[in-house]
Amino acid sequence: MTSTTITLEVNGRVVSGEAEPRTLFSDFLRHTLGLHGTHVGCEHGVCGACTVLVDGQPTRACLVFAVQLDGAKVTTVEGLATTGDLTPLQAAFQETHALQCGFCTPGILTTLTALLRDTPMPSDDEIRDALAGNLCRCTGYQAMIEAVRALTR
Repeated sequence: MTSTTITLEVNGRVVSGEAEPRTLFSDFLRHTLGLHGTHVGCEHGVCGACTVLVDGQPTRACLVFAVQLDGAKVTTVEGLATTGDLTPLQAAFQETHALQCGFCTPGILTTLTALLRDTPMPSDDEIRDALAGNLCRCTGYQAMIEAVRALTR
């Protein structure tokens, strides 16, 4: 199959890489760009582990082909903290013990980053609605809600 060169901005850096038309964006991130923070779980868009921000919007990287994102601006979990320190959301997750195994955490952090950008003072229901597309088998979600609440008090 013929590969195509795609160029996009990932975590503030312009990058290019080869992708076959069938290459999932999650695979492009992990295998071509070496960004392993985007996790692959169900590969059907159900679990949310692969959620990244594409042009600012939460997007399941396993549901989009890499070639579709030529020219896009993408933020992965690696790009959330730009200064080397934890973001306030990441620090709140740490303080409230909002993660356990961590598999779902990258997708949840990117999802909640978009929520807090668009809704700086979300209600508990808005937080739950945002988290509805992210499956976590370890935490029960309450500590995640508490982490967001800690930022909005």
